[in-house]
Amino acid sequence: MPLNMTYKVLSSHLVEGRLEAGAAISIRIDQTLTQDATGTMAYLQFESIGLDRVRNELAVSYVDHNTVQVGFENADDHRYLQSVAAAKGIVFSRAGNGICHQVHLERFGECGKTLLGSDSHTPTGGGLGMVAIGAGGLDVALAMAGVPFPMVCPRVVEIRLHGRLRPFVSAKDVILAVLEHFGVKGNVNTVFEYNGDGVSTLSVPERATICNMGAECGVTCSIFPSDDVTRSFLEAQGRAEAFHGLCADEGAPYDDLFEIDLSSLEPMAACPHSPGNVKRISQLAGMKVDQVLIGSCTNSSYADMVKVGRILEGRRIAADMSLGIAPGSRQVLMMITRDGTLEKMEMAGARILESACGFCIGNHQSPSTDAVSLRTNNRNFEGRSGTASAQVYLVSPEVAALSAIAGVIVDPLAQDDIEAPGDVPVDSFLCDDGMLSFPPEDGFRVRIIRGPNIGQPPKCDPMTDTIRGEVAIKVGDKITTDHIMPAGARLKYRSNIPLYSTFVFENVDPDFHVRSAALRDEGRASFIVAGWSYGQGSSREHAAICPMYLGVKAVMALSIERIHQANLCNFGIMPLTIVTQEDYDEICQGHELVIDDAPSQVRRALEGGLVEVRDLTNGRTYGMRLDVTAQQADMLIRGGRLNQIREEMA
Repeated sequence: MPLNMTYKVLSSHLVEGRLEAGAAISIRIDQTLTQDATGTMAYLQFESIGLDRVRNELAVSYVDHNTVQVGFENADDHRYLQSVAAAKGIVFSRAGNGICHQVHLERFGECGKTLLGSDSHTPTGGGLGMVAIGAGGLDVALAMAGVPFPMVCPRVVEIRLHGRLRPFVSAKDVILAVLEHFGVKGNVNTVFEYNGDGVSTLSVPERATICNMGAECGVTCSIFPSDDVTRSFLEAQGRAEAFHGLCADEGAPYDDLFEIDLSSLEPMAACPHSPGNVKRISQLAGMKVDQVLIGSCTNSSYADMVKVGRILEGRRIAADMSLGIAPGSRQVLMMITRDGTLEKMEMAGARILESACGFCIGNHQSPSTDAVSLRTNNRNFEGRSGTASAQVYLVSPEVAALSAIAGVIVDPLAQDDIEAPGDVPVDSFLCDDGMLSFPPEDGFRVRIIRGPNIGQPPKCDPMTDTIRGEVAIKVGDKITTDHIMPAGARLKYRSNIPLYSTFVFENVDPDFHVRSAALRDEGRASFIVAGWSYGQGSSREHAAICPMYLGVKAVMALSIERIHQANLCNFGIMPLTIVTQEDYDEICQGHELVIDDAPSQVRRALEGGLVEVRDLTNGRTYGMRLDVTAQQADMLIRGGRLNQIREEMA
């Protein structure tokens, strides 16, 4: 039977299950990556398993999120990460070496391999023909231990590209067209697979941009063929051995088809406050802009930087404009320093920022009150920038650079003052791995350093027969992991769960943690009730760990996104799906809820049964779905994935 690319990679890594959309499968993971916002807890969890060394082919620990080291906490975490990497056989990418996805694409990605990363934008690796999946830190810790990764076998949507992009139209506009069509919800357990004659016109960095923002649709991952373009990129990186051809078989089946004529696309933007709120730049042209930020794992490649430099050359940014540019990696920074691009940016009035995530996660460069900020990153959730009233628009580097000069949003196709920057072919990248620390063979001699900010993974108790408690909060649709667990200034507490948990839902309801902790201390459960697409966005497992620590036993939502659903199961929180809008409307904050005979109800749910939730406040009973695998049902009953693994390995 002919296979698509996704099923080719999955079949070569299949450990358990059958390749049939919707079936529970487990796959072998070749490579893993972590970043410092999620890595500290992931390695603490790995340590708790008790292994001396990682067991997968390659594990890389990146420091790229919280590089602004205000206070001792971040520096403590980074010192721990470097020491545990040396001790456990993990490659360590030091602060300043660049953003994990950009660096991994440059130095480690390999065609046809599987990659699991504790960051939701790990699918960037699909630009090299990898099945690259974002997951919670615990899943990554287990993959490093050699434990197969459990997942739902995905449906595969073919996105067929035709033609060639016009000047000033970019890969960012391709993925915004995909977001416009598919939206940010309803794509769980789906893979986007790119084919068609238009694929060969896109460079690997352009393909990576498209795969990166596929995460905003909620898909498991995205994947491009590994072809001559891929081979040329890897040869230019000095890594020809990482190339392995990959394409779909003729007549390979797909679950759906979406076709895009690249030549018909025009510059687009994701408007506040969702990547799926897509409009044409022509509809926004002339809007006053206060800030422009160029970079992030979406658009910080060497080609992106060169194109921005060509647009800025010989020009100045608007007088009341703030322009920040963050090259994606040390490699990119060194190359634009040598070829004169950096000077063009500086002469234009740009502020050169560290090669890190920074502004994308709200870690710095927060806009002024009510400001309009144009950014090339991948998310524009309300308040994510660090300024609640800011209006953030996601655009291509070309639109960002032109708008920085004019001080207003510029439609490139409606102006003729500046020529399009053109292609940026590269025969040889500047490869210097001096900021990578490779682990010694005798890592057991390395002392792991733990500062006072380094805690331990919190314990989760097994499920009780009766779960009784109160709805501690009721929220609406599209609640992101940023809403649940704020990043930015709070991110430095990620290794200190008792403290970090005091910020759960901080920007939604600052008293949530007080109510939940009080219920926990009374021996009662907390419940979270939510609308559609709960838990979208970042893969941060703290959005499950911290609620678990506060005593949350179930999330009841109209729909829950894939990574967050898995994280909830990993930490013993039932991800229940409310069946009707009427039921959602009936359940209110403060209602007393009971789930009787909970373990038996979890087991029955595997056979299609509904979990009965009694509402003692209004006398109603709700039947809710529990869409979990047998393994997830077992971990819920045992009190989480770590409990399950420890018992299995005992």
